[in-house]
Amino acid sequence: MQPKHFLKLSDLSASELRRVLARAHELKAEYRERRMRQSLPQRVLAMVFEKSSTRTRVSFETAMAQLGGHAIFIAPGDSQLGRGEPVEDTARVLSRMVDCIMVRTHQHGRIERFAAHSSVPVINGLTDSHHPCQLLADLQTFEEVRGPITGRKVAWIGDGNNVCNSYIEAAMRLDFTLHVACPDGYAPDAGLLRTAGDRVVVTGDPSAAAHQADLVVTDVWASMGQEQEAQQRAEAFRGFQVHGALMKRASREALFMHCLPAHRGEEVAAEVIDGPQSVVWEEAGNRLHSQKALLEFLLG
Repeated sequence: MQPKHFLKLSDLSASELRRVLARAHELKAEYRERRMRQSLPQRVLAMVFEKSSTRTRVSFETAMAQLGGHAIFIAPGDSQLGRGEPVEDTARVLSRMVDCIMVRTHQHGRIERFAAHSSVPVINGLTDSHHPCQLLADLQTFEEVRGPITGRKVAWIGDGNNVCNSYIEAAMRLDFTLHVACPDGYAPDAGLLRTAGDRVVVTGDPSAAAHQADLVVTDVWASMGQEQEAQQRAEAFRGFQVHGALMKRASREALFMHCLPAHRGEEVAAEVIDGPQSVVWEEAGNRLHSQKALLEFLLG
């Protein structure tokens, strides 16, 4: 039987996604009350990092410890991947030794090749095209502060990047409307936009996207691997900063999120990320609980 992978948010049906989120809320309550149950004893997660990380590594490693299992960190320089071993061979070997594999890499096709040759579940810890684990945390955070996101308006301001692509899939799964404000040439994946239909509106006007939004989200203008484009992107995204005036266009009860790390004064003003509408720290912390729920779901 083929294992259940989590490479994109759409790998979960709407009911499965709601089930994982419901469990994430339960796990967070158990964590706060210090009544955690070790549901994955002796299970081992291999974490393959070809991109650097803070939140992804710490949240997955802590998650496995709290669930009674163990996590192994693998960097390219510490493994045969760094010496040119094909990802297919690494997948075949690792999946005979561990129960689950988290991969954080560049091209999405690379993790798809990895999953195709793995006999255990593979989790996308981030690729250039998708960041589904971040969406689990974002959705959990919105639900615990404002309730169901179904029927709401979400504004994405900035680059149509991997997190934005995952927001598009979330809009389709949970039935909310996503308004994406981005400069010409920086729109989200065209195929995803066609699939999403009227669930997603793309505009070049941040003010229009933010109007009466229940949630405003942004990310850095130059992601990992795009550092050489930083100056070009800074010029292209001028006018796409989330600042106090933009937040005033949103609903009075609107929340602000950012997957972090953030560049204050670039994609977001300090007054916003450090202000009362910001839930970025709870959002970051929820990576732990939503990923524990995901691990339980995949490992049964």
